[in-house]
Amino acid sequence: MDFSFTEDQKTVGKIARELFERRATPDHLSELETGDVRFDAALWRELAGADLLGIALPEAVGGSDGSFLDLGVLLAEVGWAVAPVPLYATLVLGADTIARHGGSALQQQYLPGVVDGSRILTGALTEPGRSDPTSPQSTARRDGETWRLNGTKELVPAAQLAGAVVVSAQTDAGPGLFVVDTDDGGVDIRPVRVTNGEPHADVSLDGAVGAVVGEPGEGHDLVSSMYTRALVGLCAMQIGIAERALRLAASYTTEREQFGRPIGSFQAVQQRMADAFIDVESIRWTTWHAAWLVAEGRSADRAAGIAKFWASEAGARVTATAQQVHGGMGIDVTYPLSRYFLWAKQIELSLGSASHQLARLGAAYPEGST
Repeated sequence: MDFSFTEDQKTVGKIARELFERRATPDHLSELETGDVRFDAALWRELAGADLLGIALPEAVGGSDGSFLDLGVLLAEVGWAVAPVPLYATLVLGADTIARHGGSALQQQYLPGVVDGSRILTGALTEPGRSDPTSPQSTARRDGETWRLNGTKELVPAAQLAGAVVVSAQTDAGPGLFVVDTDDGGVDIRPVRVTNGEPHADVSLDGAVGAVVGEPGEGHDLVSSMYTRALVGLCAMQIGIAERALRLAASYTTEREQFGRPIGSFQAVQQRMADAFIDVESIRWTTWHAAWLVAEGRSADRAAGIAKFWASEAGARVTATAQQVHGGMGIDVTYPLSRYFLWAKQIELSLGSASHQLARLGAAYPEGST
């Protein structure tokens, strides 16, 4: 397998980085973070104007018909810039699911607005007190030609910004996926504060009307697939976060002097930085392996779990090292590094921590196997 990027993928990364570096400056982020919601609507429109919001969506809805790997490249740039836009929520949790499993009518209803930047989507997988996102407790029942959904979803990314949410719920035939408009009278959205300050909300459903995605009988596979791709999307962002934190640390240890020489010349600092470099590479290669499997249409459940383990475990180590080599500067909340530490921590615990992923991986092997 070859994990080198195509010229088109390199171009996507270059355009996204230039756009984010111009718009998502530390000063601008600080200004946004004093408001109610960490979201830059102007940047979102620029992403649409650059044809980046339709990067992995079908041409039939105005997209570029790119692969999940193309989307991963874009998400890594979101992490690099800790960009204040709901790309992960809209493109991975919402649009990707509808594009793959929704019928033509559902795609035409929701996806053209994603491409042109007029619609934000998200997806709701996690529920209070349940550790397995693929086994929802929320319910969906038929009501004539529609479905009625009941239950509570927690920590839904960008729910307070989204026009619709893809919800997992149990039916008589097993789990299924449904699209629910957030302006439905049966939907209650309550914003919550999270570690990295990104918009999240708890979503309560009380007889909310939902449009079914795919067929309820095959819903378990659909929910599992959505979860797998959601994990890989988080890992792709963690690549950018960890790499940028390491770059900030490398720059600081090169310039900061103690005892007449840069602290980066001290053996203990060099060892910590070398370990962090190895951790970043571990996140990178396990993530791109999983993303490649997804893009090729191959089973990626195991690879996604491995990638999420490294994104969680190694991501925490890298950002902790970056803070520690900065000394007092590392815990200054007005210094840009603080955002990377908080984003890494948010991703570490989202959709299953490192220990959760290890438990899932272990349970996948029959007892007594080698």
